[in-house]
Amino acid sequence: MADIEIASDRLRCVLSTQGGLVWRLEAKFGDGWQALLRPPPEGSDRDPLKAGCFPLVPFGNRVEGNRFLFDRTEYRLKPNTPWDKHYLHGDGWLGDWTVEDRGDAEASLSFVLQGKTYRYRATQRFTCEEANFRAILGVTNLGERPMPFGLGWHPYFPLTPTTTLEAPAKAYWTEKAGWLPDTCTSVPEALDFKYPRALPRRWVNNGFEGWDGAASIVWPERHMRVSIETAPALSRYFLFVSDTTFDPHYREDFFCFEPMSHSANGHNLSDLGGLTVLAPGQGTEISMALSCGAIEDAA
Repeated sequence: MADIEIASDRLRCVLSTQGGLVWRLEAKFGDGWQALLRPPPEGSDRDPLKAGCFPLVPFGNRVEGNRFLFDRTEYRLKPNTPWDKHYLHGDGWLGDWTVEDRGDAEASLSFVLQGKTYRYRATQRFTCEEANFRAILGVTNLGERPMPFGLGWHPYFPLTPTTTLEAPAKAYWTEKAGWLPDTCTSVPEALDFKYPRALPRRWVNNGFEGWDGAASIVWPERHMRVSIETAPALSRYFLFVSDTTFDPHYREDFFCFEPMSHSANGHNLSDLGGLTVLAPGQGTEISMALSCGAIEDAA
C-alpha cells in the first residue's frame, strides 16, 4: 500500500493504491483548507468505507440474489464484505492498484482482476488543476466472452446543517429489503433536487434516473460549493444518507452522491439498466470533474 500526493495551488489530494481511493481532497479557501470530500480519520488505516471516494468497477451497487443471466449463461457472484450478503460495488475498491505514472499534479493507477465471472483491467487517472479535480475511470474486458460492465464513483461529501444538493432527475427507484432497488417511479417531492434542496436527515438509499450528468452541492456555512460534471454525461446517480440504525456512529456529517453509468441491479433488468456490453478486448471510460468555488460564483 502506498499513498500518493498530488496538488495544484488550490487543491491538495491524497490517493491510496489500496482500493484506488481518493483518500483525502481539500481546497484552499482564504487562509485555510476546506474538505471537498468527507475528511477521513488520521493514521495508516485505508478502509475504503472511510475514504473520500472510491471507484465502482466492473459495476456499482448490488445484483439481486448475486446471480444474473446473460447471453444464455447464468453467472453467480460471491459476497465481498462481511456485513452484506451481496457482492457489493465490484472489486476495484477492495483491490491493490499499481502506480503507472505520477507527477506533481497528476497520477495514474491500474488494477487487473482475473476472476471467475469478470476478467478486466481498470485504469484511473487523477489530475488537479487550479480548483478543478478530475478523475477518469476506464475498464477493458480481458475475458473471452462479451460481458456487461458499468462504472461509477462513490464520493462521500461533507454534510452541514444547511447543505443543499441540485441534481435534476426524472425518476427514482424505491428500496426493498436487502438494500435493493424495487420499483422505478416518479421522484417524491422530498427527494426532488431539480432545484437546490436540503438533504433529508433520514435514511435515503435510492437510485435516480434521467439525470443530465451535472450537479451542484452548496455549503452555505462554508461559503463554498462544488460543481460536478460527468463525461459522457451520466444519466444515473445514487444518493445515500445513513442513519444510526445502520451505523451507530453516524453523526449526520456526510452523504454520498454517486455518479453511475447504470442502474443498480441492471444485470437483472431487460435493458441491462445502462450497463455496456464489452466484447473481449473492448474498453470504455467515464470522467468526473469536481470544481470548487465561492458561493457567489455559483450562479
